[in-house]
Amino acid sequence: MLFNSITFAIFLPIVFLLYWFVFQRNLKIQNFFVVVASYVFYGWWDWRFLFLIAFTSFSSWFSGLLMQRADDKQITPPRISRKFLNISNIVLNLGILGVFKYYNFFVESFVSAFASIGFHLQPQTLKIILPVGISFYTFHALSYSIDVYKRKIEPTKDIIAFFAFIGFFPLLVAGPIERATTLLPQFFKKRTFDYEKAVDGMRQILWGLFKKIVIADNCALIANDIFNNYANYSGSTLVLGALFFTIQIYADFSGYSDIAIGTAHLFGINLIRNFAYPYFSRDIAEFWRRWHISLTTWFRDYIYIPLGGSRVSKAKIVRNTFIIFLVSGFWHGANWTFIVWGAFHAVLFLPLILLNKNRKYTNTVAEGKFLPSIKEVFQMILTFGLVAFGWILFRAENITYAWNYILKIFSSSLFTIPRLPSSFLSHFIDKIFVLIQLLPIPIFILVEWLNRDKQHGLQIDNIKSPLIKWLIYFTIIFAIWALGGKQETFIYFQF
Repeated sequence: MLFNSITFAIFLPIVFLLYWFVFQRNLKIQNFFVVVASYVFYGWWDWRFLFLIAFTSFSSWFSGLLMQRADDKQITPPRISRKFLNISNIVLNLGILGVFKYYNFFVESFVSAFASIGFHLQPQTLKIILPVGISFYTFHALSYSIDVYKRKIEPTKDIIAFFAFIGFFPLLVAGPIERATTLLPQFFKKRTFDYEKAVDGMRQILWGLFKKIVIADNCALIANDIFNNYANYSGSTLVLGALFFTIQIYADFSGYSDIAIGTAHLFGINLIRNFAYPYFSRDIAEFWRRWHISLTTWFRDYIYIPLGGSRVSKAKIVRNTFIIFLVSGFWHGANWTFIVWGAFHAVLFLPLILLNKNRKYTNTVAEGKFLPSIKEVFQMILTFGLVAFGWILFRAENITYAWNYILKIFSSSLFTIPRLPSSFLSHFIDKIFVLIQLLPIPIFILVEWLNRDKQHGLQIDNIKSPLIKWLIYFTIIFAIWALGGKQETFIYFQF
Protein backbone atom coordinates (compact mmCIF):
# COMPACT_ATOMS: atom_id res chain seq x y z
CA MET A 1 0.00 0.00 0.00
CA LEU A 2 1.46 3.34 -1.05
CA PHE A 3 1.39 6.37 1.24
CA ASN A 4 0.57 8.50 -1.81
CA SER A 5 -2.52 6.49 -2.79
CA ILE A 6 -6.28 6.78 -2.36
CA THR A 7 -6.21 3.37 -0.69
CA PHE A 8 -3.99 4.66 2.11
CA ALA A 9 -6.11 7.83 2.41
CA ILE A 10 -9.05 5.52 3.22
CA PHE A 11 -7.04 3.03 5.29
CA LEU A 12 -5.43 5.55 7.67
CA PRO A 13 -8.57 7.24 9.12
CA ILE A 14 -10.30 3.86 9.55
CA VAL A 15 -7.33 2.46 11.48
CA PHE A 16 -7.00 5.70 13.47
CA LEU A 17 -10.66 5.66 14.58
CA LEU A 18 -10.65 1.97 15.50
CA TYR A 19 -7.32 2.34 17.32
CA TRP A 20 -8.49 5.17 19.60
CA PHE A 21 -12.24 4.61 19.91
CA VAL A 22 -12.64 0.83 19.85
CA PHE A 23 -9.39 -0.80 21.03
CA GLN A 24 -7.93 1.81 23.39
CA ARG A 25 -9.12 0.29 26.67
CA ASN A 26 -7.07 -2.90 26.45
CA LEU A 27 -3.37 -2.56 25.57
CA LYS A 28 -2.96 -6.14 24.33
CA ILE A 29 -5.99 -5.88 22.07
CA GLN A 30 -4.80 -2.50 20.80
CA ASN A 31 -1.36 -3.99 20.01
CA PHE A 32 -3.02 -6.94 18.31
CA PHE A 33 -5.00 -4.50 16.19
CA VAL A 34 -1.72 -2.78 15.24
CA VAL A 35 -0.39 -6.14 14.05
CA VAL A 36 -3.54 -6.85 12.02
CA ALA A 37 -3.60 -3.37 10.45
CA SER A 38 0.12 -3.57 9.68
CA TYR A 39 -0.22 -6.96 8.03
CA VAL A 40 -3.14 -5.69 5.93
CA PHE A 41 -0.97 -2.72 4.93
CA TYR A 42 2.00 -4.94 4.02
CA GLY A 43 -0.02 -7.74 2.47
CA TRP A 44 -1.69 -5.29 0.09
CA TRP A 45 1.26 -5.87 -2.31
CA ASP A 46 1.47 -9.63 -1.98
CA TRP A 47 -0.05 -11.58 0.90
CA ARG A 48 2.56 -14.35 0.52
CA PHE A 49 5.26 -12.06 1.93
CA LEU A 50 3.39 -12.01 5.25
CA PHE A 51 4.77 -15.49 6.01
CA LEU A 52 8.29 -14.13 5.62
CA ILE A 53 7.90 -11.18 7.99
CA ALA A 54 6.02 -13.37 10.48
CA PHE A 55 8.85 -15.92 10.44
CA THR A 56 11.50 -13.21 10.87
CA SER A 57 9.53 -11.78 13.81
CA PHE A 58 9.00 -15.16 15.47
CA SER A 59 12.61 -16.33 15.09
CA SER A 60 13.97 -13.14 16.67
CA TRP A 61 11.41 -13.19 19.49
CA PHE A 62 12.09 -16.85 20.22
CA SER A 63 15.86 -16.38 20.13
CA GLY A 64 15.48 -13.73 22.85
CA LEU A 65 13.62 -16.21 25.08
CA LEU A 66 16.26 -18.87 24.44
CA MET A 67 19.03 -16.42 25.40
CA GLN A 68 17.19 -15.72 28.64
CA ARG A 69 16.81 -19.44 29.23
CA ALA A 70 20.55 -19.92 28.64
CA ASP A 71 21.14 -17.68 31.67
CA ASP A 72 19.01 -19.87 33.91
CA LYS A 73 21.39 -21.74 36.23
CA GLN A 74 18.63 -24.18 37.22
CA ILE A 75 18.62 -25.75 33.76
CA THR A 76 20.81 -28.83 33.68
CA PRO A 77 23.72 -28.89 31.20
CA PRO A 78 24.39 -28.92 28.38
CA ARG A 79 23.13 -25.40 27.77
CA ILE A 80 23.38 -23.58 24.45
CA SER A 81 25.39 -20.38 24.88
CA ARG A 82 23.87 -16.91 24.40
CA LYS A 83 26.53 -16.16 21.79
CA PHE A 84 25.60 -19.21 19.72
CA LEU A 85 21.90 -18.31 19.87
CA ASN A 86 22.56 -14.71 18.84
CA ILE A 87 24.84 -15.70 15.96
CA SER A 88 22.34 -18.34 14.84
CA ASN A 89 19.54 -15.76 14.67
CA ILE A 90 21.77 -13.29 12.81
CA VAL A 91 22.81 -15.95 10.30
CA LEU A 92 19.20 -17.08 9.84
CA ASN A 93 17.86 -13.58 9.19
CA LEU A 94 20.77 -12.48 7.02
CA GLY A 95 20.50 -15.80 5.20
CA ILE A 96 16.87 -15.09 4.30
CA LEU A 97 17.82 -11.57 3.22
CA GLY A 98 20.74 -12.95 1.21
CA VAL A 99 18.66 -15.50 -0.68
CA PHE A 100 15.98 -13.01 -1.70
CA LYS A 101 18.20 -10.02 -2.32
CA TYR A 102 21.72 -11.22 -3.16
CA TYR A 103 21.69 -14.83 -4.39
CA ASN A 104 21.35 -13.99 -8.09
CA PHE A 105 23.92 -11.18 -7.75
CA PHE A 106 26.56 -13.53 -6.36
CA VAL A 107 25.79 -16.21 -8.94
CA GLU A 108 25.98 -13.77 -11.85
CA SER A 109 29.20 -12.19 -10.50
CA PHE A 110 30.70 -15.67 -10.06
CA VAL A 111 29.80 -16.60 -13.64
CA SER A 112 31.21 -13.32 -15.01
CA ALA A 113 34.48 -13.82 -13.13
CA PHE A 114 34.96 -17.31 -14.58
CA ALA A 115 33.90 -16.16 -18.05
CA SER A 116 36.69 -13.57 -17.99
CA ILE A 117 39.27 -16.39 -17.76
CA GLY A 118 37.61 -18.59 -20.36
CA PHE A 119 35.32 -20.81 -18.27
CA HIS A 120 31.64 -20.60 -19.18
CA LEU A 121 29.33 -21.82 -16.43
CA GLN A 122 25.57 -22.23 -16.55
CA PRO A 123 24.36 -22.20 -12.95
CA GLN A 124 20.74 -21.80 -11.90
CA THR A 125 19.44 -18.42 -10.76
CA LEU A 126 16.26 -18.01 -8.74
CA LYS A 127 13.17 -16.42 -10.23
CA ILE A 128 12.04 -14.66 -7.06
CA ILE A 129 10.56 -11.27 -6.28
CA LEU A 130 12.35 -9.12 -3.72
CA PRO A 131 9.94 -8.62 -0.80
CA VAL A 132 9.23 -4.95 -0.22
CA GLY A 133 11.06 -3.53 2.80
CA ILE A 134 12.89 -6.75 3.70
CA SER A 135 16.15 -4.91 4.47
CA PHE A 136 14.33 -2.61 6.89
CA TYR A 137 12.36 -5.09 8.97
CA THR A 138 15.30 -7.54 9.02
CA PHE A 139 17.43 -4.84 10.65
CA HIS A 140 14.61 -4.11 13.14
CA ALA A 141 14.68 -7.77 14.14
CA LEU A 142 18.47 -7.95 14.32
CA SER A 143 18.63 -4.92 16.62
CA TYR A 144 16.46 -6.81 19.11
CA SER A 145 18.47 -10.03 19.27
CA ILE A 146 21.80 -8.16 19.39
CA ASP A 147 20.59 -5.83 22.16
CA VAL A 148 19.21 -8.79 24.14
CA TYR A 149 22.56 -10.53 23.75
CA LYS A 150 24.39 -7.39 24.95
CA ARG A 151 21.89 -7.12 27.83
CA LYS A 152 20.76 -3.66 26.73
CA ILE A 153 17.15 -4.85 26.79
CA GLU A 154 15.30 -7.64 28.55
CA PRO A 155 13.76 -10.27 26.26
CA THR A 156 9.99 -10.01 26.10
CA LYS A 157 7.46 -12.82 26.46
CA ASP A 158 4.78 -10.61 24.91
CA ILE A 159 4.73 -11.93 21.36
CA ILE A 160 1.95 -9.55 20.29
CA ALA A 161 3.89 -6.44 21.36
CA PHE A 162 6.96 -7.83 19.63
CA PHE A 163 5.11 -8.46 16.35
CA ALA A 164 3.73 -4.91 16.59
CA PHE A 165 7.28 -3.59 17.02
CA ILE A 166 8.60 -5.41 13.93
CA GLY A 167 5.53 -4.84 11.76
CA PHE A 168 4.40 -1.32 12.77
CA PHE A 169 3.06 -0.21 9.41
CA PRO A 170 4.33 3.40 9.12
CA LEU A 171 7.96 2.24 9.15
CA LEU A 172 7.53 -1.27 7.81
CA VAL A 173 8.41 -0.68 4.16
CA ALA A 174 11.12 2.01 4.13
CA GLY A 175 12.00 2.85 7.70
CA PRO A 176 13.16 4.62 9.73
CA ILE A 177 15.11 1.61 11.05
CA GLU A 178 14.09 1.56 14.69
CA ARG A 179 15.87 0.00 17.65
CA ALA A 180 14.21 -2.39 20.04
CA THR A 181 15.53 -0.32 22.94
CA THR A 182 13.49 2.73 21.91
CA LEU A 183 10.43 1.45 20.03
CA LEU A 184 9.55 -1.86 21.70
CA PRO A 185 9.00 -0.34 25.20
CA GLN A 186 6.36 1.98 23.68
CA PHE A 187 4.18 -1.07 23.01
CA PHE A 188 4.30 -2.04 26.69
CA LYS A 189 2.79 1.23 27.92
CA LYS A 190 -0.76 2.48 27.62
CA ARG A 191 -0.87 5.22 25.01
CA THR A 192 -3.00 8.33 25.35
CA PHE A 193 -4.07 10.61 22.55
CA ASP A 194 -1.98 13.78 22.37
CA TYR A 195 -3.77 16.46 20.34
CA GLU A 196 -0.70 18.66 19.84
CA LYS A 197 1.42 15.70 18.73
CA ALA A 198 -1.33 14.56 16.36
CA VAL A 199 -1.63 18.02 14.80
CA ASP A 200 2.13 18.18 14.28
CA GLY A 201 1.96 14.66 12.86
CA MET A 202 -0.64 15.77 10.32
CA ARG A 203 1.57 18.69 9.33
CA GLN A 204 4.54 16.38 8.85
CA ILE A 205 2.42 14.00 6.77
CA LEU A 206 1.27 16.92 4.59
CA TRP A 207 4.85 18.12 4.14
CA GLY A 208 5.99 14.61 3.29
CA LEU A 209 3.25 14.25 0.66
CA PHE A 210 4.23 17.61 -0.83
CA LYS A 211 7.87 16.54 -1.04
CA LYS A 212 6.99 13.22 -2.64
CA ILE A 213 4.15 14.15 -5.01
CA VAL A 214 5.07 17.70 -6.05
CA ILE A 215 8.87 17.71 -5.79
CA ALA A 216 10.13 14.13 -6.17
CA ASP A 217 7.63 12.87 -8.74
CA ASN A 218 8.06 15.92 -10.98
CA CYS A 219 11.85 15.70 -10.75
CA ALA A 220 11.54 11.99 -11.61
CA LEU A 221 9.92 12.78 -14.96
CA ILE A 222 12.97 14.73 -16.08
CA ALA A 223 15.65 12.68 -14.31
CA ASN A 224 14.30 9.39 -15.67
CA ASP A 225 14.17 10.67 -19.24
CA ILE A 226 17.73 12.01 -19.11
CA PHE A 227 19.21 8.92 -17.42
CA ASN A 228 17.33 6.50 -19.67
CA ASN A 229 18.44 8.33 -22.82
CA TYR A 230 21.77 9.78 -21.68
CA ALA A 231 23.51 9.00 -24.99
CA ASN A 232 21.24 11.51 -26.73
CA TYR A 233 22.05 14.45 -24.45
CA SER A 234 24.94 16.83 -23.93
CA GLY A 235 27.21 16.74 -20.89
CA SER A 236 25.53 19.86 -19.50
CA THR A 237 22.11 18.20 -19.76
CA LEU A 238 23.47 15.11 -18.00
CA VAL A 239 24.57 17.36 -15.14
CA LEU A 240 21.02 18.66 -15.08
CA GLY A 241 19.75 15.06 -14.90
CA ALA A 242 22.04 14.34 -11.95
CA LEU A 243 20.81 17.47 -10.17
CA PHE A 244 17.16 16.54 -10.70
CA PHE A 245 17.82 13.02 -9.39
CA THR A 246 19.67 14.49 -6.39
CA ILE A 247 16.59 16.50 -5.49
CA GLN A 248 14.28 13.61 -6.34
CA ILE A 249 15.91 11.01 -4.09
CA TYR A 250 16.01 13.37 -1.13
CA ALA A 251 12.42 14.56 -1.51
CA ASP A 252 11.28 11.00 -2.17
CA PHE A 253 13.00 9.27 0.75
CA SER A 254 12.76 12.06 3.33
CA GLY A 255 9.14 12.54 2.22
CA TYR A 256 8.45 8.89 3.08
CA SER A 257 10.16 9.34 6.46
CA ASP A 258 8.09 12.45 7.18
CA ILE A 259 4.86 10.59 6.41
CA ALA A 260 5.97 7.61 8.51
CA ILE A 261 6.97 9.72 11.52
CA GLY A 262 3.86 11.89 11.27
CA THR A 263 1.61 8.83 10.99
CA ALA A 264 3.25 7.27 14.04
CA HIS A 265 2.51 10.45 16.01
CA LEU A 266 -1.19 9.97 15.25
CA PHE A 267 -0.97 6.68 17.14
CA GLY A 268 1.03 8.03 20.08
CA ILE A 269 4.30 6.46 18.89
CA ASN A 270 7.63 8.28 18.55
CA LEU A 271 10.03 7.29 15.78
CA ILE A 272 13.65 8.28 15.26
CA ARG A 273 14.35 11.26 13.04
CA ASN A 274 15.73 10.06 9.70
CA PHE A 275 16.77 13.26 7.88
CA ALA A 276 18.09 16.59 9.13
CA TYR A 277 18.40 18.75 5.99
CA PRO A 278 21.50 16.90 4.65
CA TYR A 279 21.98 19.10 1.57
CA PHE A 280 22.90 22.02 3.83
CA SER A 281 25.97 20.11 5.06
CA ARG A 282 29.42 21.68 5.04
CA ASP A 283 31.41 18.47 4.58
CA ILE A 284 30.72 14.83 3.78
CA ALA A 285 30.88 13.77 7.44
CA GLU A 286 28.12 16.21 8.33
CA PHE A 287 26.12 14.94 5.36
CA TRP A 288 26.20 11.39 6.72
CA ARG A 289 25.14 12.58 10.16
CA ARG A 290 22.07 14.08 8.50
CA TRP A 291 21.23 11.55 5.75
CA HIS A 292 19.32 8.32 6.54
CA ILE A 293 20.23 8.77 10.18
CA SER A 294 18.62 5.53 11.36
CA LEU A 295 20.74 3.39 9.00
CA THR A 296 23.95 5.35 9.61
CA THR A 297 23.65 5.03 13.38
CA TRP A 298 22.67 1.33 13.04
CA PHE A 299 25.91 0.58 11.21
CA ARG A 300 27.84 2.74 13.68
CA ASP A 301 26.51 0.93 16.75
CA TYR A 302 26.41 -2.65 15.44
CA ILE A 303 29.43 -2.77 13.12
CA TYR A 304 31.74 0.27 13.43
CA ILE A 305 32.00 0.37 17.23
CA PRO A 306 32.39 -3.44 17.63
CA LEU A 307 35.27 -3.22 15.13
CA GLY A 308 36.95 -0.71 17.45
CA GLY A 309 35.34 2.46 16.18
CA SER A 310 37.63 5.47 16.49
CA ARG A 311 39.50 4.15 19.53
CA VAL A 312 42.05 2.26 17.46
CA SER A 313 44.99 3.16 15.25
CA LYS A 314 44.54 5.45 12.28
CA ALA A 315 44.97 2.56 9.89
CA LYS A 316 42.18 0.61 11.57
CA ILE A 317 39.91 3.66 11.64
CA VAL A 318 40.35 3.92 7.88
CA ARG A 319 39.67 0.18 7.55
CA ASN A 320 36.53 0.45 9.70
CA THR A 321 35.30 3.42 7.68
CA PHE A 322 35.70 1.59 4.39
CA ILE A 323 33.93 -1.47 5.82
CA ILE A 324 30.99 0.64 6.94
CA PHE A 325 30.58 2.41 3.62
CA LEU A 326 31.00 -0.74 1.54
CA VAL A 327 28.46 -2.57 3.69
CA SER A 328 26.14 0.43 3.46
CA GLY A 329 26.43 0.40 -0.32
CA PHE A 330 25.78 -3.34 -0.45
CA TRP A 331 22.78 -2.97 1.89
CA HIS A 332 21.15 -0.75 -0.74
CA GLY A 333 21.11 -3.38 -3.42
CA ALA A 334 22.67 -6.28 -5.29
CA ASN A 335 24.59 -4.22 -7.82
CA TRP A 336 28.23 -3.20 -8.11
CA THR A 337 27.10 0.39 -8.60
CA PHE A 338 26.02 0.56 -4.94
CA ILE A 339 29.33 -0.87 -3.74
CA VAL A 340 31.30 1.64 -5.84
CA TRP A 341 28.99 4.39 -4.54
CA GLY A 342 29.85 3.34 -0.97
CA ALA A 343 33.56 3.24 -1.77
CA PHE A 344 33.32 6.72 -3.34
CA HIS A 345 31.92 8.14 -0.10
CA ALA A 346 34.57 6.32 1.93
CA VAL A 347 37.25 8.03 -0.16
CA LEU A 348 35.57 11.41 0.41
CA PHE A 349 35.54 10.65 4.15
CA LEU A 350 39.22 9.73 4.23
CA PRO A 351 40.81 13.23 4.39
CA LEU A 352 38.48 14.22 7.26
CA ILE A 353 39.57 11.16 9.25
CA LEU A 354 43.26 11.67 8.62
CA LEU A 355 43.01 15.34 9.62
CA ASN A 356 40.72 14.61 12.62
CA LYS A 357 38.04 16.89 11.17
CA ASN A 358 35.20 14.38 10.81
CA ARG A 359 33.42 15.84 13.87
CA LYS A 360 34.03 19.48 12.98
CA TYR A 361 30.44 20.39 12.06
CA THR A 362 27.88 19.11 14.54
CA ASN A 363 25.78 22.28 14.80
CA THR A 364 23.25 23.77 12.38
CA VAL A 365 24.75 25.78 9.53
CA ALA A 366 24.42 29.57 9.97
CA GLU A 367 22.85 28.95 13.36
CA GLY A 368 20.79 31.93 14.48
CA LYS A 369 21.32 33.71 11.17
CA PHE A 370 19.28 34.09 8.01
CA LEU A 371 22.19 33.84 5.57
CA PRO A 372 25.31 31.66 5.70
CA SER A 373 28.80 33.08 5.41
CA ILE A 374 30.62 33.05 2.06
CA LYS A 375 32.78 30.20 3.35
CA GLU A 376 29.71 28.16 4.31
CA VAL A 377 28.13 28.77 0.90
CA PHE A 378 31.20 27.36 -0.86
CA GLN A 379 31.37 24.44 1.58
CA MET A 380 27.72 23.54 0.98
CA ILE A 381 28.07 23.86 -2.80
CA LEU A 382 31.16 21.62 -2.81
CA THR A 383 29.56 19.00 -0.57
CA PHE A 384 26.33 19.07 -2.57
CA GLY A 385 28.28 18.69 -5.82
CA LEU A 386 30.21 15.67 -4.54
CA VAL A 387 27.03 14.05 -3.27
CA ALA A 388 25.26 14.71 -6.58
CA PHE A 389 28.18 13.14 -8.45
CA GLY A 390 27.88 10.08 -6.23
CA TRP A 391 24.18 9.79 -7.03
CA ILE A 392 25.10 9.12 -10.66
CA LEU A 393 26.70 5.86 -9.51
CA PHE A 394 23.66 5.13 -7.33
CA ARG A 395 21.16 5.76 -10.16
CA ALA A 396 23.03 3.99 -12.94
CA GLU A 397 21.90 0.51 -14.02
CA ASN A 398 25.44 -0.88 -14.02
CA ILE A 399 29.08 0.21 -13.87
CA THR A 400 29.42 0.57 -17.66
CA TYR A 401 26.32 2.77 -17.70
CA ALA A 402 27.74 4.97 -14.92
CA TRP A 403 31.15 5.21 -16.59
CA ASN A 404 29.69 6.26 -19.94
CA TYR A 405 27.39 8.78 -18.26
CA ILE A 406 30.32 10.36 -16.40
CA LEU A 407 32.54 10.35 -19.51
CA LYS A 408 29.79 12.15 -21.44
CA ILE A 409 29.63 14.80 -18.71
CA PHE A 410 33.37 15.48 -18.97
CA SER A 411 33.24 15.99 -22.71
CA SER A 412 33.27 19.23 -24.66
CA SER A 413 29.45 19.22 -24.58
CA LEU A 414 29.66 20.08 -20.89
CA PHE A 415 30.09 23.71 -21.95
CA THR A 416 26.89 23.85 -23.99
CA ILE A 417 23.56 25.17 -22.77
CA PRO A 418 21.60 22.37 -21.06
CA ARG A 419 18.08 21.64 -22.22
CA LEU A 420 15.10 19.84 -20.79
CA PRO A 421 13.96 16.69 -22.61
CA SER A 422 12.17 17.59 -25.83
CA SER A 423 9.26 15.30 -24.93
CA PHE A 424 8.26 17.84 -22.28
CA LEU A 425 8.57 20.89 -24.51
CA SER A 426 6.87 19.96 -27.76
CA HIS A 427 4.38 22.83 -27.50
CA PHE A 428 4.42 26.30 -25.99
CA ILE A 429 1.78 25.32 -23.42
CA ASP A 430 4.02 22.41 -22.38
CA LYS A 431 6.84 24.84 -21.66
CA ILE A 432 4.58 26.94 -19.46
CA PHE A 433 3.29 23.90 -17.58
CA VAL A 434 6.79 22.51 -17.00
CA LEU A 435 7.93 25.86 -15.62
CA ILE A 436 4.93 25.91 -13.27
CA GLN A 437 5.70 22.34 -12.16
CA LEU A 438 9.33 23.26 -11.42
CA LEU A 439 8.48 26.49 -9.59
CA PRO A 440 7.86 24.70 -6.25
CA ILE A 441 11.48 23.43 -6.15
CA PRO A 442 13.15 26.75 -5.16
CA ILE A 443 10.22 27.44 -2.79
CA PHE A 444 10.73 24.01 -1.21
CA ILE A 445 14.47 24.67 -0.77
CA LEU A 446 13.76 28.07 0.80
CA VAL A 447 11.21 26.62 3.25
CA GLU A 448 13.63 23.89 4.32
CA TRP A 449 16.41 26.46 4.76
CA LEU A 450 14.21 28.67 6.96
CA ASN A 451 13.23 25.65 9.07
CA ARG A 452 16.62 23.91 9.13
CA ASP A 453 16.68 24.02 12.95
CA LYS A 454 13.28 22.28 13.20
CA GLN A 455 12.19 18.64 12.92
CA HIS A 456 10.45 19.16 9.59
CA GLY A 457 9.66 21.89 7.06
CA LEU A 458 6.08 22.47 8.16
CA GLN A 459 6.73 22.89 11.87
CA ILE A 460 5.05 26.30 12.09
CA ASP A 461 4.15 26.57 15.78
CA ASN A 462 5.70 30.05 15.80
CA ILE A 463 2.89 31.30 13.53
CA LYS A 464 0.11 32.39 15.86
CA SER A 465 -2.57 33.29 13.33
CA PRO A 466 -4.88 30.31 12.55
CA LEU A 467 -5.86 32.05 9.31
CA ILE A 468 -2.28 32.08 8.04
CA LYS A 469 -1.77 28.47 9.09
CA TRP A 470 -4.85 27.29 7.22
CA LEU A 471 -3.85 29.36 4.20
CA ILE A 472 -0.51 27.51 4.18
CA TYR A 473 -2.24 24.12 4.53
CA PHE A 474 -4.67 24.77 1.68
CA THR A 475 -1.90 26.14 -0.55
CA ILE A 476 0.08 22.92 -0.08
CA ILE A 477 -3.00 20.76 -0.63
CA PHE A 478 -3.80 22.69 -3.82
CA ALA A 479 -0.21 22.28 -5.03
CA ILE A 480 -0.41 18.53 -4.42
CA TRP A 481 -3.68 18.34 -6.37
CA ALA A 482 -2.71 20.66 -9.22
CA LEU A 483 1.02 20.09 -9.66
CA GLY A 484 1.54 16.47 -8.65
CA GLY A 485 3.60 14.47 -11.11
CA LYS A 486 2.91 10.97 -12.36
CA GLN A 487 2.49 8.65 -9.36
CA GLU A 488 5.79 6.94 -8.66
CA THR A 489 6.61 4.28 -6.07
CA PHE A 490 9.04 5.35 -3.38
CA ILE A 491 12.65 4.78 -4.47
CA TYR A 492 13.65 2.97 -1.28
CA PHE A 493 10.91 0.35 -1.67
CA GLN A 494 13.40 -1.61 -3.79
CA PHE A 495 15.79 -1.91 -0.85
